[in-house]
Amino acid sequence: MISEKTDVLCVGLATFDTILEVDHHPDKDEKCFASSLLSCGGGPASNAAVAVSRLGGKGAFMGYLGKDLHGEQHLRELMKENVQTGGVLRGDPPTPLSVILVKPGGHRTVVSYKGASPHLPWNPDLMGAGFPACVLFDGHQPRVSLPLARLCREKGIPTVLDGGSVHEGTLSLLPLVDHAVVSASFARQFSGSPDPRKAMTHLRHQAPCVVITLGEKGLLWQKGKDSGHVKAFYVDAVDTTGAGDTFHGAYALSISRKEGLAAALRKASAAAALCCTKLGARRGIPHKGELDHFLRMHEEAGVRHDKEK
Repeated sequence: MISEKTDVLCVGLATFDTILEVDHHPDKDEKCFASSLLSCGGGPASNAAVAVSRLGGKGAFMGYLGKDLHGEQHLRELMKENVQTGGVLRGDPPTPLSVILVKPGGHRTVVSYKGASPHLPWNPDLMGAGFPACVLFDGHQPRVSLPLARLCREKGIPTVLDGGSVHEGTLSLLPLVDHAVVSASFARQFSGSPDPRKAMTHLRHQAPCVVITLGEKGLLWQKGKDSGHVKAFYVDAVDTTGAGDTFHGAYALSISRKEGLAAALRKASAAAALCCTKLGARRGIPHKGELDHFLRMHEEAGVRHDKEK
């Protein structure tokens, strides 16, 4: 049960990540050595909840963690980050795991195992102290996400979809959310077109606001008849793992505070860029002071550039 009022409730997947930094992608039957190792909590919804908390909001996570060592460690991490964990279901099936190979330039390969992770049953009493200001879904807990999305629409509570890939959960939620924030991979799979602009023509009728994230190429957005492109912030990327999760958490926090779409896109883009500067998603998620400083430096640089013109 969610025991206190929150800014953003993040519903979906929590994993435990093992991140290995390698100098190249291993070939078939090849053995190689990692130059660094990091183990920590991960998963799109749980990472987004941590991002909300670090950026100054009240974040909550609703999902599953096993009663194993990985689940215990991840739960402790969430509590340390002041993430509300009253909606966490514990059980005997193991905590989902991800092994991530990080290569030069920040590119990574992810191998995940969910196994028989149980789905949370729908129960209106899960809201406990009241509904959050915004709800973020990643599609990995459809039994609770679908009725919650419908209830949020009835109550006028804004909802955000983290559409990382096309699967039953994300497809079912797509027409039920207010903000569909999807990856280029999702857009391509959904539309059948590798061109994001053509993919947008298929997606724009699915939700009132659609954002397609394009990594280092920025993003495309459309809300009603208005649309545009936002450039990515340049950083020296170390690891892109968790950048999308951070984007979604920062975006949802801005939506919960009614800051407007332009501010939400700018803050989320900056937070995602900062996440790429450190190894590991959880380590890279920025705090509010880091994000404010990063944005202020870019604004000052823009002012100097305009004066030079």
